Amino acid sequence: MTTAMTTAMTTAMTTTTTREPQPAWQATACILCENNCGLLVQVDGRRLAKIRGDKAHPGSQGYTCNKALRLDHYQNGGQRLTSPLRREADGTFTPIGWDTAIAEIAARLANITAEHGGDAILFYGAGGQGNHLGGAYQGALRKALGARYHSNPLSQEKTGEAWVDAHLSGGHTVGDWEHAQVAVFLGKNPWQSHGVPRARTVLQQLAKDPDRTMIVIDPVRTETADLADLHLQVRPGTDAWCLAAILGVLVQEDLLATRWLAEHTTGLEEVAAHLRSIDVGGYAAACGVPEALIRQAAQVIASAESVSTYEDLGVQQSVNSTLVSYLNKLTWLLVGSFGKPGAMQRHSWMAPLASWSTTVRRTPVTGAAMFGGLVPANVIAEEILTDHPRRFRALWVDSSNPAHSLADSASFTRAMAALDLVVVLDVAMTETARHADYVLPTASQFEKWEATFFTTEFPHNVFQLRAPLLDPLPGTLAEPEIYSRMVAALGARPERVTKTLTYAARRGRTAYRLAAMAALASPSVRAVAPTVLYETLGPTLPDGAAAAAVLWALTQRVAMTHKAAMRRAGYGSADELFEAILSSRSGVVFTDETSADSWAAVPHPEHRIPLVIPELLEALDALADGPVRHTSEEFPVVLMAGQRRSFSANTIFRDSTWAARDPEGSLRVSPDDLAAFGLTDGGLARVTTARGTAQARVSVDPRLQPGHAALPNGFGLDVPGADGMPTRTGVAPNDLTDAGHRDAFAGTPWHKHVPARLEPADQGF
Repeated sequence: MTTAMTTAMTTAMTTTTTREPQPAWQATACILCENNCGLLVQVDGRRLAKIRGDKAHPGSQGYTCNKALRLDHYQNGGQRLTSPLRREADGTFTPIGWDTAIAEIAARLANITAEHGGDAILFYGAGGQGNHLGGAYQGALRKALGARYHSNPLSQEKTGEAWVDAHLSGGHTVGDWEHAQVAVFLGKNPWQSHGVPRARTVLQQLAKDPDRTMIVIDPVRTETADLADLHLQVRPGTDAWCLAAILGVLVQEDLLATRWLAEHTTGLEEVAAHLRSIDVGGYAAACGVPEALIRQAAQVIASAESVSTYEDLGVQQSVNSTLVSYLNKLTWLLVGSFGKPGAMQRHSWMAPLASWSTTVRRTPVTGAAMFGGLVPANVIAEEILTDHPRRFRALWVDSSNPAHSLADSASFTRAMAALDLVVVLDVAMTETARHADYVLPTASQFEKWEATFFTTEFPHNVFQLRAPLLDPLPGTLAEPEIYSRMVAALGARPERVTKTLTYAARRGRTAYRLAAMAALASPSVRAVAPTVLYETLGPTLPDGAAAAAVLWALTQRVAMTHKAAMRRAGYGSADELFEAILSSRSGVVFTDETSADSWAAVPHPEHRIPLVIPELLEALDALADGPVRHTSEEFPVVLMAGQRRSFSANTIFRDSTWAARDPEGSLRVSPDDLAAFGLTDGGLARVTTARGTAQARVSVDPRLQPGHAALPNGFGLDVPGADGMPTRTGVAPNDLTDAGHRDAFAGTPWHKHVPARLEPADQGF
């Protein structure tokens, strides 16, 4: 061996042995959409330095999209809050201590409830996207105050569907995408917005399989539509006519699963009578889809062994959204595609996200229907801006930004100014926090124990408890601690019970379960149970996971409501499941369900699904004479205010530098509209609606139809610039939307159907 070779080998060995050790990969999850794909992260200081998919995650199995890889822009891209803030009389904010903040807020809340009752306090939020564990504790504060009214972002999209589901199968349904012979996506582009676990992989599998068919109903030629076998490119806002025409074909051509319907449903003849009268050709013309294509889609659906459908914001935030949900579900029901492999299924929950009930409460001032138990977001300002004695007097906002995300931001901001008290919990000074009386700084989603309650998979339903990757910033608190302190400050903590359960927890889980079950028989204890669990069981949990204490109660619930499915997943008891959740950093399959479970979950007599919803059959009949278009000569374009794109995300990204492409969030228009309105590709356009005007950079998109334009979601935030002053990138979509444009049943907004006018920006802007 030569001297040179010896030297080289020695150098290489020295380099290898003295190399800095690489940080360990830590398991967590993405927080940007409902799939919450499992991730592995390497931390460098306070940076999420490297991110990749977690192959051990039982749901995503290593899959992730480009957005998850940029989550350091969430953790470190914005300006964090590190002290509670109190608004002074001159509008400025003063940093105060936590004890002062809790005491002052509790006193003001108590005064409001004493004078006006707990119903005068509206709670909004309770955990942002993927930030749900802390939100599970908010209910304790609501009940301590006697507050019954709450809302969250689901009230902008899913409540109409929840009400329809309650009438039909009794709860939320999901497609069995791995086995569906026909997959229908309605106002849904999983290629960009996901929703389906491992969305792009599943879409590609569907597209490549000659024995399976994908149908997309969408006004945009989306990436999902590119893969589809049939694309029904409806005119914007005409989805109801398209679905009604498909249903008309099913009935008129006798394509129904007649025997199955007789065994498993009621009300078929009444529903069929309404569908027989549909003018299929006329409705095809109304929605702009060739009649032959509608008939082909109906025949494909009817002949399939199984059908799964997915409706999303494209229709749930557009015209006739609740009716569309009903017609969508009739589509798979009339061909017998429920409760069998590849079909639609009921599924388990770790905790339900909303109330699936046909009983409807109403708001105190406007009398708006509260589907899913939630105050419709579009009526909140109207409930406040009045002299009605039952108007809301206080607003508590948790990890949400309604001043930016709800329709007609200006109106909502005026409403906040009219309240006696506004409290905001968040990591940053959001558009909502700027108008608060108190701002309470929380730990980020990667600085605390966290979890997601979007447990909607079938047959293998997944739950993941996420350990913190970083220590919390000094001065911040996690939500469970904030809610525990608030309940105590209000005098609602049951001290004797707390002492008893603390002692029982030290004796072990069996002793604790017996003591807790006895204590929870008391309504006053049950009302604040999450904080009682946090204070008693929480300190005994490993690695500081006190926030996970509420999961102990939820696993008891799983064992009672989904016992067989839990056992098929490998857990003989609730305690076994709870221990697995605590110890499994990549998540667990907590239920393994069968189609028989779907049928068992249907709550109606003999588990038969009632097809008739009278109000929606009336709305179906009204389509014959109803307005197909909602544009006008003044506002001739349908604006999609909040389009999902590869480089758009929800507003927890308070940093535009993450967007490698289209950092300004361009206004997309069709080539025809570029010419028709005198616009220039790359130039500036003025967008005007009945509620406001904004300026945006133009980009041409041949995927859009003439008369259809789009602005992305996640832009228009006012974030501190280099000089510390607020600066805005892109358009805030809800500066343009109208809270009065909402679904007649659920009150959900028309964010995806905003009448607008487009002009070159140099024309008087």
